[in-house]
Amino acid sequence: MHEVKLSDGIITLSPLCLDDAEAHLAGEDEMLVRWLSGGPGTRAGVETYIRHCRKQWDTAGPLRAFGIRVGTENTLAGTIDQRFVAEGLSPGQVNVAYGLYPSWRGRCLATRAVLLVSGYAASEGGQEAVIRVEPENAASAAVARRAGFAPGKHTRSEDGTRLDWYIRDLRIGFGTQDGPGASKPA
Repeated sequence: MHEVKLSDGIITLSPLCLDDAEAHLAGEDEMLVRWLSGGPGTRAGVETYIRHCRKQWDTAGPLRAFGIRVGTENTLAGTIDQRFVAEGLSPGQVNVAYGLYPSWRGRCLATRAVLLVSGYAASEGGQEAVIRVEPENAASAAVARRAGFAPGKHTRSEDGTRLDWYIRDLRIGFGTQDGPGASKPA
């Protein structure tokens, strides 16, 4: 696997690994369960998901899941993933989903992570990044706006939940080798 690390000097994004399972479970709270995972995690479930994510990296699959890491110890502060193929997306669109653990919220780390993965998506051929947010999730919508995403259309998920789309054109301001999402081999 080609190890990808993205950094802006404050946070570092790198693929999730099995060593992250315990920290993820410790950081999971009601907000992450509601807005991101859909149910409380278990050790076995988190490890299965991380193995799936690693396989996606190994096979250049459509899912790229990163740990959001902070400080010299690379403490896991949350996760962010992007899907180059997902239901409802047009060719060239990349879905971005993120969540921070409670002690890391309110520090603009999610905004930084969104900017980094947007640059990475552009370098991988993505043309538009899409963040789909339930209207009640004001914090996630604020992250999208701070990262330069504009309100787009409204859709419904399979279970009927309304989703507000925020969209950013990746062909403008991303994709250069020295840009905000330049990947660095480990």
